[in-house]
Amino acid sequence: MRRETIATAAARAAVSHKEKPLWKRFIMQWQVHVMIFPALIFILIFNYFPMYGVLMAFQDYNLFGGFFGSKWAGMKHFEAFFNSPDFFRVMRNTIVISLLKLCIGFPAPILLALMLNEVRNMVFKRIIQTISYLPHFLSWVIVSGFVISLLSVDNGSLNMLLGKLGLIDKPLNFLSLPEYFWAIIVTTNVWKEVGFATIVYLAAIAGVDQSMYEAASIDGASKLKQIFLITLPSIMPVIIIFLILNIGSLLNAGFDDLLLLGNSAMLRDVADVIDTYAYRVGIINNRFSYAAAVGLFKAVISVGLLTLANFLARRAGTSLW
Repeated sequence: MRRETIATAAARAAVSHKEKPLWKRFIMQWQVHVMIFPALIFILIFNYFPMYGVLMAFQDYNLFGGFFGSKWAGMKHFEAFFNSPDFFRVMRNTIVISLLKLCIGFPAPILLALMLNEVRNMVFKRIIQTISYLPHFLSWVIVSGFVISLLSVDNGSLNMLLGKLGLIDKPLNFLSLPEYFWAIIVTTNVWKEVGFATIVYLAAIAGVDQSMYEAASIDGASKLKQIFLITLPSIMPVIIIFLILNIGSLLNAGFDDLLLLGNSAMLRDVADVIDTYAYRVGIINNRFSYAAAVGLFKAVISVGLLTLANFLARRAGTSLW
């Protein structure tokens, strides 16, 4: 009887809460809204207000005329990009580099988190965690300097090592050879970001009920079976959410890393992606409207990929919205 009374009271409270006007609910929760306002203002200023510049993609933008003094061009710049001889090269590089980063960089932090979770020496575990996530806080300017120094023809550590092992007769200029560039850029990205993403997965693993591991051990399950039957299914919602975000940014092959490590003219055929192409054509060559059209094209495709990935994930039971 008491349970029915509590349930009835909760239902009535929920109904009465829904019946309250929006402004009353807003006043009742004013502390929460005050906390949200700074982040909301930040997003509006830096993410939504600049979207007014999308108009540039449909104009022959004139720097002195501004948005209101520039002539309307319609889809002219989109057609120019699609008919450009650079289109297929830029799209190929963007998709290939993005897929390589996704296929190698996405599972890497999951594997590292699973391995660290099995480490029982806490001092060693913390040292590995610190070493692995520190590169995330380094700018790409510093990281690219490390890579250039490592791969240098003169006293580069990699060339010296390969020479000592007798694998090469003379030093190789790796950053001028297109066949090595994709491997270099993907490896550098994985090294830089694997540790930071690992923290999220370790936090998810820490929330798994330990009694399940104890029951599995009693039943004779090995550590490997526990990982596949308990750990991975338990953190699968987190994995799916990260996968959705990664698929949504599939056309974000990178900018800083590719601009700093792939700025050689000999690497342009393999290093030029949508972002670097838009920067080179728009900023350096002053074709602002053309660059805006390229950027808008990438944004629309990214939103479509994110929506599709979320729709497929929702059918599996986990989604962003």
